[in-house]
Amino acid sequence: MRTAQAFISSIMLAALVACGSPAQDTTAAVPSTATGQNTTEPQNTPAANVPAAVPQQSVATPANEMPERIALAQSDGSAAAPGVSEQFELGRHYRRLSPTQPTSSGADQVEVAEVFWYGCPHCYTFDPYIESWLAEKADFISFIRIPALWNPMLQLHARAFYTAEVLGKTQEMHTAFFREIHVNRNYLDNEQKLQTFFGRFGVDADTFTNTFNSFAVHTKVQRADELAKRYRIASVPMIVINGKYTADATSAGSYETLMDLIDELAASEASGN
Repeated sequence: MRTAQAFISSIMLAALVACGSPAQDTTAAVPSTATGQNTTEPQNTPAANVPAAVPQQSVATPANEMPERIALAQSDGSAAAPGVSEQFELGRHYRRLSPTQPTSSGADQVEVAEVFWYGCPHCYTFDPYIESWLAEKADFISFIRIPALWNPMLQLHARAFYTAEVLGKTQEMHTAFFREIHVNRNYLDNEQKLQTFFGRFGVDADTFTNTFNSFAVHTKVQRADELAKRYRIASVPMIVINGKYTADATSAGSYETLMDLIDELAASEASGN
């Protein structure tokens, strides 16, 4: 029994270490709920989670070789977004992807994608900003979430995210996932724990198991993996605007500034520039 518990603990620790910032020790990457420190749940307003310093990103472990068939987006510093205010500098506050990657949203929509992981403390901090922004975003913006998949723990949580999506439970479960991990210290690190968690939201064991292992969820996970490779995602949280630009809070300077940058880049894309 102790051997099994030690194995699970080592897997979770490895996942959390992958969520560290390159400017920090790996111990700083472990959510405060896992270190015995006092924590509070995020409030409904983003101000409850404003960090004292410039936000950090969670960095991925090196991925496997990218399939040759995928046209990878490269950094291109030659084309700044037209109409974006002078406070945002291409190459410093945001990056251009080349070639521009296709999106799943309609031609009249500007797609804004958040790449995230439920176990990432930075994604947990960022989530209230996204939720507040969603209530006021422009109608021409289509928002999607893409779970990161660079190790087995993230893959497990990605399957959980898409299980909730297939079951129509995303709206009521998304924030709850974060709270379960970062507040309740239940890392949802195996299928049984996830099954129990889904049960709190009215999903019986058979429905969860069948959906979690379904072709629909498998297909969504594969698609997320392909998108992350196309966007060359190496850290989370990361924002991708219309398959053309990427931005994060570290380069933008703060979460508030990042939200302003997202709006400006999306408006630039909507104007047809």
